[in-house]
Amino acid sequence: MSKPQTLNYPIIDPVLVDFGVFAIHWYGFMYLLAFATFWLLAYIRIRNQRIQWNVSQLNDACFYMVLGVIIGGRAGYALFYGFEQFLDDTLWLFRIWEGGMSFHGGLLGVIAGLFVWCKLNGHGFWSTMDIVAPFVPLGLGLGRIGNFINTELPGRVTDSALGVHFPCFSVVDHNFLCTGQFEDVTRHVSSLYQAFAEGVVLFIALWLFSIKPRETGQIAGLFLLGYGLLRIATEFFRQPDPELGFILFGWLSMGQLLSSLMVIVGIALLLPLSARYLQGRT
Repeated sequence: MSKPQTLNYPIIDPVLVDFGVFAIHWYGFMYLLAFATFWLLAYIRIRNQRIQWNVSQLNDACFYMVLGVIIGGRAGYALFYGFEQFLDDTLWLFRIWEGGMSFHGGLLGVIAGLFVWCKLNGHGFWSTMDIVAPFVPLGLGLGRIGNFINTELPGRVTDSALGVHFPCFSVVDHNFLCTGQFEDVTRHVSSLYQAFAEGVVLFIALWLFSIKPRETGQIAGLFLLGYGLLRIATEFFRQPDPELGFILFGWLSMGQLLSSLMVIVGIALLLPLSARYLQGRT
């Protein structure tokens, strides 16, 4: 029986619209769409009185979150994945349309932004995190679609029917022998795997879990636990960053290490003892 014919990775122009003076890139557009999706989902729950916010509070919270995502995501990427590149080219830090945003850095940025927002507005931090958590996953999935369009995050080599031939320019750091248009080997399209896991699967789990009232911190805890586990699992299909490789035990990537910390915190937040403690502080 012959092996099924494999596909080539679709090469998409990273520029969505070029106005000459400036251009809108797909990657940046996906981030705008992610923020809009977050706002819409939160607005639906405000209208349904599932959360006790008004639109003004939502707009203010989104402002702080957008700052956190952009500043934290880019700074986190430079710190965790591209520190040498940052030292060689400081202005690279500001060229976010070229790709290169760290989820874990963005998460820390959002946490910092919402902490400030809560202090300024007198809201409980963990109850706010519980409100925000279910609206995040779809935006994460859209960000991974941006990675896909930018031909980022090449997957690991595979002989399975899921593999595709990646363009040589996207894997030059992983395969120096690739000199034509496409690789001879096939790889997993890990960006789409993570878009589905982090976007669709995590969204459904959190949306359903948050329909009923939960103890303080538990919805945020499920987000941390769910994302951490899904990220660890999907990273096994993703090629580690070439400048880092596997950082522990010969198989653990930076993304898996950082996600493991999320799993630990998520489990702690889901414990009844933690919920009672946080309830007393909100």
